[in-house]
Amino acid sequence: MTSLKNTTVFLFFAVLFLLSFKTGDLERVTAFNTHEENTSKVYALKIPTSIHFSGEEVPIDQPDIRERLDKEMLVNTYWQSNMMLLIKRANKYFPTIEKILEEEGVPDDFKYLAVIESALENVRSPKGAKGFWQLMPGTAKEYGLEVNDNVDERYHLEKSTRIACVYLKKAKERLGSWTLAAASYNRGMYGTDRLLDKQLAESYYDLLLNSETSRYVFRIIAVKEIMSNPQQYGFIFEESDLYLPIPERKIGLDTAITNLAQFAKEQNINYKVLKIHNPWLIENHLNNKSRKYYEIAIPEEGYY
Repeated sequence: MTSLKNTTVFLFFAVLFLLSFKTGDLERVTAFNTHEENTSKVYALKIPTSIHFSGEEVPIDQPDIRERLDKEMLVNTYWQSNMMLLIKRANKYFPTIEKILEEEGVPDDFKYLAVIESALENVRSPKGAKGFWQLMPGTAKEYGLEVNDNVDERYHLEKSTRIACVYLKKAKERLGSWTLAAASYNRGMYGTDRLLDKQLAESYYDLLLNSETSRYVFRIIAVKEIMSNPQQYGFIFEESDLYLPIPERKIGLDTAITNLAQFAKEQNINYKVLKIHNPWLIENHLNNKSRKYYEIAIPEEGYY
């Protein structure tokens, strides 16, 4: 009798325990292939059975390709603080980048190239590349950006994105695929072409490459996979946690500005905020002897 009573009590609490979970919690399957929530453990990732970049299939059935992708997936998944920052920044900057990629006829996947190049910050590399797209000064000037001590349009998100698009379309036309175009962004268009000829290869995945270019496209693909499915890879957040784009109005002018701090004050903002929204303005003044037309971005009121 006591045994029966104990069994009944056990079953009662077992049912209550199961009912306390939502169905989705019980059925949740992640890339870690586990239902456990112990974050102190390190799990191998379940690599997707099929994955594409810009509509082009990644041959993950090949052992070296699978291992190279797995490496970048692990590195980016378990560098949690960096990936969470990328997810937050993407919400702020992707709308601008996505719009330009679509207008220029470049696949949406290339926004992840900007992610691995700069982590969506206006950084400067030791070699002198700058901006979200890490353009070298010679390349930027060749494609029409202004680069000097007073103005550096590599820091202009809209203009630099369009220049990156021009390059990528030219590389795609020359090399034959978007994957090779992406690789050439690291290796160089002509360097990639020479490697294809030398090795009698037609695909990025068939090339023997240096360490950096060998990882390059896989870094893009891994970041795309994780950022497209963040919860599956353990990144939990709410919409309110993400960074937001700040609405701007543009002031057009074709004259010089002798004092940007004073100009900012006249727009009811300070010098710091002016530079945040116009990082391409390098000095505290704008030279404009040629009477070039510029647009200065001013944040809408109420955001600072």
